[in-house]
Amino acid sequence: MENPTKNKIQNLIDLNPVMVFMKGTKLMPQCGFSNNVVQILNSLGVTFNTFDVLSDFEIREGIKEYSEWPTIPQVYLKGEFLGGSDILIEMYNAGTLKEKIEIALAS
Repeated sequence: MENPTKNKIQNLIDLNPVMVFMKGTKLMPQCGFSNNVVQILNSLGVTFNTFDVLSDFEIREGIKEYSEWPTIPQVYLKGEFLGGSDILIEMYNAGTLKEKIEIALAS
């Protein structure tokens, strides 16, 4: 991955406590998995920012290398990679996601 791409990804993660790299935007998700993440975070009342990977090929490919995770969406909490749609659904259903987010954002 080129340094400018890595720096842009790092900057987005650093500046946004809850950052979602997804297809589309939180107002208009462009795939079901991205929509799942948006719905979960909205239901928890979490403020989050998104980056539409469809708008930037370098970020779309670079984020996979950055996280060593092959799929999108990708969710970051205070700089930590949480996972994608399936992991967020698991954590949400187990009741651990809300607590993890609240603790991270309080610190």
